[in-house]
Amino acid sequence: MKNIMDSALPNLKLVRKGKVREVYETGNCLLIVASDRISAFDVIMNELIPNKGKILTEISEFWFEKTAHIIPNHVISTNVDEYPTECSEYEDLLNGRSMLVHKCQPLAVEFVVRGYITGSGWKDYKKTGGISDIELPENLIEFQKLSEPIFTPSTKASEGHDEAINFEETSNIIGIELANYLKDIAIKIYSFAAEYLEKRELILADTKFEFGINEDGKPILIDEVLTPDSSRFWLKETYQPGKFQMNFDKQALRDYLETSGWNKLPPPPPLPESIIKITSDKYMEALQRIIK
Repeated sequence: MKNIMDSALPNLKLVRKGKVREVYETGNCLLIVASDRISAFDVIMNELIPNKGKILTEISEFWFEKTAHIIPNHVISTNVDEYPTECSEYEDLLNGRSMLVHKCQPLAVEFVVRGYITGSGWKDYKKTGGISDIELPENLIEFQKLSEPIFTPSTKASEGHDEAINFEETSNIIGIELANYLKDIAIKIYSFAAEYLEKRELILADTKFEFGINEDGKPILIDEVLTPDSSRFWLKETYQPGKFQMNFDKQALRDYLETSGWNKLPPPPPLPESIIKITSDKYMEALQRIIK
């Protein structure tokens, strides 16, 4: 199974290149291709994480199907045989790591839902007593479950860091009616997924969704859904508030980089084989626990 740094499909028009994915135009559709790149602190590492692109694609496909009853999404097909003929010469590369999707207008907001207090939310709480202008009870401890999931949106930066915003700022960007609707949808998807994952011994601590407006003017779910790149999963059997949690994402990579002396600016330091393997194994375990 070949791992790739860049998809490089010269006969297709490249529309956008992100930290992990390339997006191409093909007819009236878009083709999203997931590479095996990995980023940390907004910097792309030089090494690949084996199987990462295929794992992310398989998990997203699973959740797009599972949540279609809550809101429609942009997926047309993940079967390369059903792609436009101009994609056929790239079949081997695209197989398992690509999605043919409808075009839409992406919204300039990331819809973050938190069921537990951790990460940047924990840092905000310690400073202000809340997150995204949502007041929270006093004396919460790190990793504690919140009484109900909360919506803590952020801007969607093309470069650099996303910025946390509040609901009013979200409304100013996309309109109050759409903001209210998608806030409710995001919390519904989170709650649905959290209940499903609990049966598989996983806790969904938090996640982020992206939405777009399709050609009919309707909001749809886009990008990736409930993957280790967009979500924080913890192992239920070892969960304990105030204690370090077993993660299924790139936390091992972040922890290594934090202690490496790196200044978090390009170029990144080389990664040891042990960190690459641990990270790859975490992604694979997430796939097996969610789907298999």
